[in-house]
Amino acid sequence: MELQQIQSLIAKETGVRPNQVAQVIALIEDGNTVPFIARYRKEATGSLDEVQIKAIDDRYTYIQNLEQRKIDIVRSIEEQEKLTPELEKEINGATVLQRLEDLYRPFKQKRRTKAIIAKEKGLQPLADWLYEGGSGDVLKKASEFIGENVTDAEEALQGAQDILAEFFADDADIREKIRYMTRKDGVIATSAKKDLNDEKQVFEMYYDYEEAIQKIVPHRILAINRGEKENVLKVTINPPADRIITLMKKKWVPASGTNPYVEQAIEDSYKRLIQPSVEREIRNELSEKGETQAIHIFSENLRNLLLQPPMKNKVVLGVDPAYRTGCKLAAVDETGKLLEVAVIYPHAPKNDLTGAKKTMKRLTDKYPIEIMAIGNGTASRETEQFVADFISENSSGISYVIVNEAGASVYSASDIARTEFPDLQVEERSAASIARRLQDPLSELVKIDPKAVGVGQYQHDVSQKKLADQLTFVVETAVNQVGVNVNSASSSLLQYVAGLSKSVAENVIKVRDENGRFTSRVQLKKIPRLGAKTYEQAIGFLRIPEGKNPLDATGIHPESYAVADKLLDLIGADKKDVGKPETAARLDGLDVNELSEKLEVGKITLQDIIDALKKPFRDPRDEFPQPLLKNDILKMEDLLPGMEVQGTVRNVVDFGAFVDIGVKQDGLVHISKLKKGFVKHPLEVVAVGDIVTAWVERVEKDKGRIALTMLQPKEQI
Repeated sequence: MELQQIQSLIAKETGVRPNQVAQVIALIEDGNTVPFIARYRKEATGSLDEVQIKAIDDRYTYIQNLEQRKIDIVRSIEEQEKLTPELEKEINGATVLQRLEDLYRPFKQKRRTKAIIAKEKGLQPLADWLYEGGSGDVLKKASEFIGENVTDAEEALQGAQDILAEFFADDADIREKIRYMTRKDGVIATSAKKDLNDEKQVFEMYYDYEEAIQKIVPHRILAINRGEKENVLKVTINPPADRIITLMKKKWVPASGTNPYVEQAIEDSYKRLIQPSVEREIRNELSEKGETQAIHIFSENLRNLLLQPPMKNKVVLGVDPAYRTGCKLAAVDETGKLLEVAVIYPHAPKNDLTGAKKTMKRLTDKYPIEIMAIGNGTASRETEQFVADFISENSSGISYVIVNEAGASVYSASDIARTEFPDLQVEERSAASIARRLQDPLSELVKIDPKAVGVGQYQHDVSQKKLADQLTFVVETAVNQVGVNVNSASSSLLQYVAGLSKSVAENVIKVRDENGRFTSRVQLKKIPRLGAKTYEQAIGFLRIPEGKNPLDATGIHPESYAVADKLLDLIGADKKDVGKPETAARLDGLDVNELSEKLEVGKITLQDIIDALKKPFRDPRDEFPQPLLKNDILKMEDLLPGMEVQGTVRNVVDFGAFVDIGVKQDGLVHISKLKKGFVKHPLEVVAVGDIVTAWVERVEKDKGRIALTMLQPKEQI
């Protein structure tokens, strides 16, 4: 396939223009990273975002691999001296791997099949005679092939039919049609196994279930797969077999009359060779559909979690709840520096409420604590009750917030945590991490394997490599969108900056520790293994507040400093005035179109420079809702149908959203209750971290379930 054809194909599939595809491919092949292209090459790409750029890159990689496979297949068929111009044209025209493999199937070296054995016995001429509608006594014809390897006519006929069955099964066009018919009109059916072990009846709805293949939704596919994996369910694909066999007969049985031997071979071809193969392919397609959606959901939830706004300039008391081992406390200052750790035992078995309150009073008197961050794990609600009572009794003006602690234990036992807090116990590190998560979620969460964050559905049932690759991309995108203070960032954060590897990130930290804080972006050129290309890719995302050059604290790339300097001269401002209201006011009235020509810079790039000069410390996370602060508690017993509640979205799945409203159990807002009218997917309406208003619809205390609705009372009628 020619490069221009490839670009047109990718453009059609991704919904962008061919010239945008061409630019992205050229930039990537030149060694540029996705975040760099998205932020600093908008002129070239027409302002494509990271997701669009990655989609183009992924598809281009797929097509490159496809083209290489075409070369290998053509070479293999040529070596067999079976390549025709028509076949070569079909191979070169294939746009998906499935079609390519279908075309190669007849020429692929197979294990010793029934057909191969029959050919070795010399039965190919008999198969040809049957296929061509040979007239006369079939048994008499078959008897001609009796010999050393064939004992009787029936064996000869069976061998000939085996040859025909494989020939029919290897037909690329018929396989494609059968695959299409199975997808379109087939049904996936599940039943309970006789010796199933499903005590909690997790898979009860699938004990006797069927659904059209083309209608089944991704989360049900993954649920069925899990049920099958756990040996609870038997899963089958029921195709429109009669219609498929009729289609095959129409192609290979002469219209003039029937040929029972060919018809038998057709039925055998479908039932023995094609159907099991197509069933596997359809199951794989469905699993991939389920995986893709599950990974997408996890990615979106993770992105929203990472981009939760930081609680800046607050002294925080982190609380890691527990029963027997006690609640660990960690006070951290505004910068996340650990001040003190302690442990209290307000719950069973010790129930030392007096001692717990005394310790908490000492800490809140000693440090100017404004917020308590309580982890949402075991004993969270009991600890919340204790904290709410403490705040009420002491009238301290302190608020508290429930923090999603998923992955905190993974972090606490990690090498990173041991390096940061070598003198602390695992649980004490967790309390410090919970406090820091509130102060700066992104900086803290990057220290944890993204898979451990726990904001997905069926994440353990999908390809772990695909999941890891996509989640890493999400973290990279979030880190580069926010930018990184090079003088305070950990190596865990720095390694996600465009172009920086783990070793280069560690070198940055090492140089910073040895020489003190960086005062200029230019100093980073001296970092070991940070070459010119890496510097170009990373430097715009690395910020130096209070450096020698005020532009080093902005998202303006050094390659555009000359333009920024000219722009400031034009409005009579100095670099030290960047971010001041009067500077922003002067920049507001500029004609970007006119200035673009004057300064010889693209309009999009110029607008980005202007925006950065107006708001040099802008944090995209500030646009998201702040965490929901509380100072009182709600119990499940307090909930009544119709009651209005506020809560934080903790997880979004295909069928709805789970909302933390401050009781032991998160409430579920079903997709049908998110808003009035049709909702294709909950992500259209809510995201992890959103603060939402909802109404209690139903409380099932015995099952620990809470049903919520976000439809306003007048919409519920």
